[in-house]
Order: sequence, then structure tokens, then C-alpha cells
Amino acid sequence: MLHPAPTTPIDPSLSRGVLHEVSASHIVIEFPNTNYLMHLKPTSPITTPVGKRIIGTITVSARRVDIVETGGKYVEPVTGRPRRVQGRVVSTDARTNNLVVDAGMSLHLKLTDPRQRADGFKPGDLVSCDVLEGATFSPQS
Repeated sequence: MLHPAPTTPIDPSLSRGVLHEVSASHIVIEFPNTNYLMHLKPTSPITTPVGKRIIGTITVSARRVDIVETGGKYVEPVTGRPRRVQGRVVSTDARTNNLVVDAGMSLHLKLTDPRQRADGFKPGDLVSCDVLEGATFSPQS
């Protein structure tokens, strides 16, 4: 059964999901109308009860980010820590060298390849990259 997707608009740099599980080392967030169960390390204590909506920032360290011409928005694998991301650039931040990408949920990509700068990308670009271990979730306060 499909759960109703949220209809209230939020900042496009934030991700909204349902807290599925809390363990000593990570949390698991599910996203409405998807099969995603994303394992993330919280950056602060999680006070949201399991089964309730949670909003915050997902941050990943991206290996080389490539602009691609075809494909859709996704995060691989469907269950577990993010390893590969593809989506549309929502915004860039040259100061922090980060991209915000819509891959079905908003992700902040920290560019780690020293040859790449955030100002080399523009909103609307379809980008794809592998991500390093250590994806985090910072709950909105």
C-alpha cells in the first residue's frame, strides 16, 4: 500500500522521510512512496519517535562528480548506506564547495576531488557520482 506523500512544501535542500529504526551506530530513514531504507549517521541526538516524520540534511562525500546526459534520479543501494547517487543539481555553494542534488530526496554532496569546484556545475545539471562511507543526517531543529 502506498503511503500518502507529503504535500507541504519545505526548503528544497532538506529531506523529509519517516524514521524507521534507531541503532547505536546509525539511523534508518524511509522515504514516502519508495522502497528506500537509507542508513545514515546522525550528527546530533535523534528525538523523533520511530514511525514519525523527520526532516533534516543528508550529507555525503562525493568522489568525482560527472555531468551525465541520460538516466533518472536514484540512490544505490535501495537499502543500506548510500554508495552511488544520480540526480539534478538544485543549488551550488562555491564557499563550501557543495552541491545540493535532488536524487528522490535532497542530498548535499561535498566535492572531494581537488580538480572539481561547485561553481563548475549549474542548477538543472544531471550529475552522477560514487560516495564515500560516512553519510550523515542532521535533523532540522
